[in-house]
Formats: sequence, structure tokens, C-alpha cells
Amino acid sequence: MAIAMMLALVFALPAAAELRIDITQGKVEPLPIAVTDFIGTVNGESQYGADISRVIAADLERSGLFRPINKGAFIQTAIALQTLPRFGDWRVINAQAMVQGQVQLLGNGQMKVQFRLWDVFAEQQMVGLGYTTVPDNWRQVAHIISDAIYKRITGEDGYFNTRIVYISESGSQTRRIKRLAIMDQDGENHKFLTEGDALVLTPRFSPTLQEITYLSFYGNLPRVYIFNIDNGNQEVLGDFPGMTFAPRFSPDGQKIIMSMARDGNSDIYSMDLRTRVVKKLTNHSAIDTSPSYSPDTKSIVFNSDRGGSQQLYIMDAAGRGARRISHGKGRYATPVWSPRGDLIAFTKISGGRFYIGVMRTDGSGERLLAEDFLVEGPTWAPNGRVLMFFRQQPSSADGKGGRSRLYSIDLTGDNEREVVTPVDASDPAWSPVIR
Repeated sequence: MAIAMMLALVFALPAAAELRIDITQGKVEPLPIAVTDFIGTVNGESQYGADISRVIAADLERSGLFRPINKGAFIQTAIALQTLPRFGDWRVINAQAMVQGQVQLLGNGQMKVQFRLWDVFAEQQMVGLGYTTVPDNWRQVAHIISDAIYKRITGEDGYFNTRIVYISESGSQTRRIKRLAIMDQDGENHKFLTEGDALVLTPRFSPTLQEITYLSFYGNLPRVYIFNIDNGNQEVLGDFPGMTFAPRFSPDGQKIIMSMARDGNSDIYSMDLRTRVVKKLTNHSAIDTSPSYSPDTKSIVFNSDRGGSQQLYIMDAAGRGARRISHGKGRYATPVWSPRGDLIAFTKISGGRFYIGVMRTDGSGERLLAEDFLVEGPTWAPNGRVLMFFRQQPSSADGKGGRSRLYSIDLTGDNEREVVTPVDASDPAWSPVIR
């Protein structure tokens, strides 16, 4: 979903500082950072500035890589920061980086936001950017600034200006109401997309952010649908003779890959969205399901019980050369290829417990990141450094309890955090970065 926004480089000072967080080396200590209130001179600008600062600090803190310093410790005021920072005032409170900014409400109904990121100890500017948009987009501007800070200090793309689509759940465990819902990655701007009159499952974003594909039992008949976020239109993907499920877009957005059950057997199919031509990719007596393309669309990972138990397999995009990659104890399901192409996330069931894990694409280097009574449905942040999944607690004999919530966790297995939703939630899908 495109949002009109102008970006301009407004500060051209060289960024020679080497303040850096290496997030490839496992757990790191959070970097102390001071995020000041963005200043404004007329009525309303200061409130926007304070709100933008608050969202930036929350984004950075939630990543686990930054520790925003309490504003009560600040010595130099935001107003005084209209000139150069007094770096000694920031060193004394142990700030290694500092963010300052300004908000201006323009006469044409637009809002201009500028910010600078400083390396306190090197006393140098690291980045300075400006954005012009309508005031209603202030929260998105804050996420974009967070992404810019994250990238400048870590060297990796940020993931804050993104959205999450998921299944919102309410009611008892025996009469569950499931609706499509969407929100920003921090839980804000929450919206229900369907009314709950039909069961919905496994939503997935298109690469363009405009559409979601999902499974719906409308009229008690399972079908794959495409939902247009902009206009709310829903379209049945095809009137297939069997049950279709586990749909997912290809990375280029040209195809949908899914599993379809016909005559009691489940195989993997693809559909070209331009021609609506359907192609059968697997032809096996086993249950083949949960397909996911590699970022280059040349390979597909899926789970199958063709070897006697539920395991992960990789084949080429035409369905040839399937080979097993999972070899640990237990069963494997819901594989998802990392946007970076280096890892595959999965759900593992072993010894009566569920796990969220990752492995390399050849099956080596398996690491389990989360464990519980039931954890399932991993989805990747667009930078391939963070996962989201859902956790469900056991329910009682009368169907009560069974609370289900979303969580995020980084690849080290640290920094696990709940992603707050209005009611129970499952089956999250992370969007690409909103451009």
C-alpha cells in the first residue's frame, strides 16, 4: 500500500563515525541512546514532536539492540539542541548515540520532519534526513526514522515500517470466531478485515503489500481467497475440485503456491495470477503441504510425510529433485524461507512439546529459539533477523483458557516479546517494508 511521501537529504555532513552494533555475533549489550523530543515552534508541532520521539524510542528499545535513556536524565534541553549538541552533557549520562529533530507544519497542509543522529563520543553526525507528508502519517514517519537509525548503526535494513496480518480469535475453544486483522508491527492502527461469519486461516502478504491471500471456510467450503487491502474486495482464487489450503505468494508476486487435496491426497500446486493456469508440482501418495518459495523463486521448501514422518523437503520451482533436509528427532512443519535466503524457519514437535527453530537451507545448523505447550506459525521480519510466531496455552476440559498470543524473537533466541493484540491472536504474517 503506497503512501505519498517525499524524502530528501537535508544534511550533507560526512558520516565518518564508526559507532556500530554487530548483530551477527550473537547476543549484544543494548546501545545507550538518547532520543530527544523533536522541537516545534507553533501550536501542535511540539505534540507531534513528542509523539514521534516516543515511537522512535519504543521501536529501538523493542529491537533489543538499543537502550533509550530516560529523558529525565537529559542535561541539554531540546530547545538548546537547535544549535550543535553539547557532547559533554550527553557523555556524562553515558549516551553513545543521540537523536534530535524538528517538526514544522507547513501552510499547504503538509508536515516536514527533520532529524539527525549523532555519535556522541566521536562528536560527529551519522545521518540527517528530512521527510514531508501529511500530519496523519506522523507515526509512519517515526517508523521510517527508526529504520534509518537501525540501518546506520547495525548495517542491516530496519523492519519498523511494516505491518502484521494475523488471525484474531475470540469465543470459547469449542465455538471459536476467527477474523482477519491487520496492524502496524508495534500493534498500533489495528483493524479487522473480515466480520467473523466464516472461518479464516493462514493469511499471507503479497510482495506489493496491496493484497493478502488466505484460506476461508465460507459456506463451510474451504477455498483460497485474495483480499485487497485498499478497497476491501475479496476474490476466490479458483473453483478447485478439492480442498485448497496453505496459500502463499511467490516473492515476485506473480504466483500463488498452495496445497490442494484431491481424492484423499494432498499435493502442491502453483497458480499463475496473470493467466490463472494451475500447475501440479508434486505427485506423491504422501501429504505434501506448507510450501514456501526461496527469495529467488528457484526453489521451494515444504513439509511431507513421504519418508514416514512429517519432515522438511526442498525441490526446484518446477517440482523436481525433492530432497529431505530435516534430520533431527521429532516432526517438522510450517517451513518459511528467510528473506535473506540463508535460513529456513519451522515449527518442530518433539517429546510432546512445540518449538520454533531455524536451520540452514541444507538442513545443517538447526537451532531452537522458542519452546512451549504450543508455539507455531513462524514468519520473518523483512530483514531476516527477527521472527514472529504465536503461542497458545493449554485449555481446560470445559474449553476455557487456551490463551493465544503473538510473540517476536531474534535469531539469537533472546529478546522474546509479546506483540499486544486486542484479543487472542494466531497465524501472523509479516509484511515487506512499506516504501
